[in-house]
Amino acid sequence: MKIITKTGRTRDRRRAAVGLLLACSALASPAVAQTVSPFPPRSGSLPSLTNTTSSAPATNPAAGTTAQQPPNGADATPGANLTDPNVATGSVPGNARPSDEEPRYEEDLNQPYEQPLDPGAEPLESQEQPRDPIDPTGIRLGSFLLRPSVNNSIETERTKSNGTSTRRDYLSTAIRGTLSSDWSRHSLTVTGEGTFERDFHGGQDDIQPEGQVDADLRLDLADDTIAHITGGYRFSREEDYDPNAVGGAATQPGVHEFNGGLSVERDFGKVRGMAAVDLSRASYTDAKLSDGTTISMRDRNRTGIDGRLRLGYELSPALIPFVEVATGHTFYDLKRDSSGYARSSQSYAARTGVEFDLGEKLRGEIGAGYELVDYEDSRLKSVDAITFNGNAIWSPQRGTEVDLGLRTTVQDSTTPGQSGWVEYQLTAEVAHELRDNVVARLTGSTTLRDFPSGNSDETVWVAGAGLTWAINRYLDFTGDVEYERAEGGSSDNRIVRAGVGLTVKR
Repeated sequence: MKIITKTGRTRDRRRAAVGLLLACSALASPAVAQTVSPFPPRSGSLPSLTNTTSSAPATNPAAGTTAQQPPNGADATPGANLTDPNVATGSVPGNARPSDEEPRYEEDLNQPYEQPLDPGAEPLESQEQPRDPIDPTGIRLGSFLLRPSVNNSIETERTKSNGTSTRRDYLSTAIRGTLSSDWSRHSLTVTGEGTFERDFHGGQDDIQPEGQVDADLRLDLADDTIAHITGGYRFSREEDYDPNAVGGAATQPGVHEFNGGLSVERDFGKVRGMAAVDLSRASYTDAKLSDGTTISMRDRNRTGIDGRLRLGYELSPALIPFVEVATGHTFYDLKRDSSGYARSSQSYAARTGVEFDLGEKLRGEIGAGYELVDYEDSRLKSVDAITFNGNAIWSPQRGTEVDLGLRTTVQDSTTPGQSGWVEYQLTAEVAHELRDNVVARLTGSTTLRDFPSGNSDETVWVAGAGLTWAINRYLDFTGDVEYERAEGGSSDNRIVRAGVGLTVKR
């Protein structure tokens, strides 16, 4: 007799449910792929691509043993974590690891990369930095670089003065050099050149030297403050057609010129200010006459001091208008010259202009103003003039450069009763690269001497052409021709020069 109680019916329902569950699991496990949950469990690691095809073992709740084995009869992964929550939910099981091991680190691509980037190659030492192949290599002198050159040329010169023609053939030696610093802050640049000429038929006494040296020390005092300390020396000989030349002299006097200066520039936002002081010294050697006698030029020795202030406003980085005022005093060593005139003077000047910088195409400045020179001797009239000063560098195309200059100066005279004159000078030079190693040059200048005392004005014209062929990095071939003419007053001089030579550079 079968007794059915309420409890018995409940057991039968449970057994039926368990059987149905086992049957469904047996049918679905071999044929249906396990579905991977798109979201990782809260306590588990990210799903691994290598585990997405693994089967999840099911546990028989009744027998407590594994009811389903991996397909193809493969054994279960040794050490599989049967308590991983992925097993119960049907997700991909996590990688087996000891219970005391921390979860594997997963890289978050959204976080910054902690490892420092490759800083690149170490900077080269300044002594080992590669130099431009078109420039001489130079000579390293500690933190300075010296670039010297020596030119030897054979020259010929024909002079026609007031109907008299003379010819001169000579050997010219020109020594040039540039010494520049290689400092991280501040800079020093020294340039120098000297020329020695010797006639082929003459001796040691026929050497006619000329030369100059200039130095510029730039001090970077602050971000907006720069100071320049300059100094220089020049030796030249007066030309025969110079208004102060000694008439009938076989050798005109030589002029030793010394100069120095200090300037400070500072930017106040868009306002730019500059203050400068300059010193100059001129000393003359004796003039030598054709009969062997000499004439002393001591009364022409003088010292000058000048100061100037400039104020500019930056309309744009390429355009800066400015105003400038200046004053100076000239002291002659002798109170009075050989003619009895006191030629010490006081000068005043003011001008306005504009600085422009359009990059490599055009840069420079140009200005106009007024200058007055008042002499100590009341018998000498003051000299005043409208002045024009400026310079510009223009590059119409790559490989071509045009250099223009304009200058106005007041020169003292040595003629009795005459105070001085105004000199206007315009210069131009065009350089063009015919090839990478061939450069052609055209030069020209015009100098106008305006005498306020009523004497006729004088004009000096100079035109020239030259060619430089760089045979290699250390040797150049040069050729030059020049024509010079001075006319007006009581002089009419025409000079033609030509020469060829070789330049050795390092």
